[in-house]
Amino acid sequence: MGAVATGVTSWAIASHPMTATAPESKAVQGHQAQEAAALLQAGKLQVQYRDFVGATRTFRRVLALDPRNKVAWYDLGVIAQQEGRAGSAHQAFDEALKIDPKYAPALYNKAVLVKPHDPGQAVGLLHRAIAATPGAATAHLQLGLILAQKNHDDEAEEEFGRAVAADPSLHSAVPEQFRDKVSPPPTSSQAGATR
Repeated sequence: MGAVATGVTSWAIASHPMTATAPESKAVQGHQAQEAAALLQAGKLQVQYRDFVGATRTFRRVLALDPRNKVAWYDLGVIAQQEGRAGSAHQAFDEALKIDPKYAPALYNKAVLVKPHDPGQAVGLLHRAIAATPGAATAHLQLGLILAQKNHDDEAEEEFGRAVAADPSLHSAVPEQFRDKVSPPPTSSQAGATR
């Protein structure tokens, strides 16, 4: 998967293939829509090859054709976030959310962005991301981390449980004090061995 950021701090750029090929604005049609979709895919390839300058240019070309393309705005935000340009990332995620207030990747990444200085806002954004995509394991994990920092251990444990149930590979990202309380579901080979 071609993501700009790794781990659980960022929703991946390539995590939304269904929206990547469709024009985001009904006003964009025909050749212009095809060009925008092709450019969006080209930008994602540039990101895979870590050509962030080229990808930024390409996503801006998408926006010149389709200013309401939430995916291009989001991808610009991820690149800015990865490069440490918080203000630009914030602005890009806000533009994506103006177009689609329930766009889970932008909600999640904005939550990660604001978490250090406004954990309350991050909690609200994560709740919105989870409402839009209930199985968003990394959103549950991030919410659990914030709740654990606020000493809301029972709620944190629930969120860690939801995260691990949705994606068992996140078990190692759960803080040690909660890890034994939140176990990943048994694999099919383990389940067969206990019968």
